[in-house]
Amino acid sequence: MTDRTDGREIPRLLEKIQGIINSGLDAGKTASILYLIGCPVPEGMLLPEMKLYSEYLPMATEYPFTQDQRFLHFLWEAMERSPLCLASNFAFPYRRMIAKKLFRRCGKNFCCENGVRFNFGQFIEVGDNVFMNAGTFIDSKGGVTIGNSVGIAEYVRILTHTHSESNHAERTYGRVIIGDYAKIYAGAMIFYGIRIGEQAIVAAGAVVTKDVPANQVVAGIPAEVIRERRTEGRQREELNHRWLDHGAFQDE
Repeated sequence: MTDRTDGREIPRLLEKIQGIINSGLDAGKTASILYLIGCPVPEGMLLPEMKLYSEYLPMATEYPFTQDQRFLHFLWEAMERSPLCLASNFAFPYRRMIAKKLFRRCGKNFCCENGVRFNFGQFIEVGDNVFMNAGTFIDSKGGVTIGNSVGIAEYVRILTHTHSESNHAERTYGRVIIGDYAKIYAGAMIFYGIRIGEQAIVAAGAVVTKDVPANQVVAGIPAEVIRERRTEGRQREELNHRWLDHGAFQDE
């Protein structure tokens, strides 16, 4: 038996989900989207009682989730449990539509691979043409601002808070800011309150504990400047931050 489609099944499914999200989420609508992506939950029995891990964090007391935010978080996490996460032509646009509703700001052409997690999406600001690769974790409690055309590679960790050593209940929060056209390579860790300068590069495995100047490359534990970025005279758009072949998903 041969499967035949007109090549529009995935776009139609995305359009249907977008329409449901745009109408405002409740338990029933969220359950319908979960069903559509292959992660059914009996909404009358479970969804109203299900709580996010982030709702048990102290920040959630000060900034409680709205109904929409709660359900958008569930929909983001559910994609990782869905077979459709393997279909990039579905998963990339799906995550983008969630991010545009959940993040404080999400610019055009946001690209996000599997396994990217965050605890408070509503504290994340993302510019245009940002790429996040697989396994990235963003502790966004203190706020994260990511500029235009930033590339974040696999298993990067961005942390925006720390605890007192003498009293774990005492916390310090600090926004992480990543400048335009910066690149953060695989396995790097960025600590709270850090600013990564425009066009800077953080090398793989680096642990960033202080601000990174613009156009510099940092590496090591703790990270230190090792040289200037080799731009060959190119700036910003000329650096050609096109993340996938032929700029896939960067066509807005």
